[in-house]
Amino acid sequence: MPRSTPFLARLTGVFSIVLVAAMLVRGSTLVATVISDRAIMFDLAMISVAVGLAMVIGHNVWSGGVLPVVVTLVGWLILVKGLFLLFVSPELFAKLFAQMHYGEHFYIYLVPALVIGLYLTIAGFATSTPENICKMPSSDAGK
Repeated sequence: MPRSTPFLARLTGVFSIVLVAAMLVRGSTLVATVISDRAIMFDLAMISVAVGLAMVIGHNVWSGGVLPVVVTLVGWLILVKGLFLLFVSPELFAKLFAQMHYGEHFYIYLVPALVIGLYLTIAGFATSTPENICKMPSSDAGK
């Protein structure tokens, strides 16, 4: 397993949990705001493409256990989401959300993100990482 796997699992897992919590607190109005504002949608698309590309280029691992593969899949999903947001018009995006009955099933759509976030967080923190190579020398090293 690459050394970056536990870090990326922890980062994306905790981020996902925090995002789901924010969505629970702010409700679907947060999504409506993002959909209706082209600048926010473009910013979200660009950030998602950048993060997705970074994860895909830096951690494209399809073997070595479940955790590395899930981290890789999450990176690809982030990239695909970013490309989707970048190339789909806000009007079409709003129509898709209406067809999904997003407002009615808001909490159900949060479940996969929460489950993946919990898994990545728990598995990421449960994975032992190699000792830090750049340790500070102890104060009694010269004695």
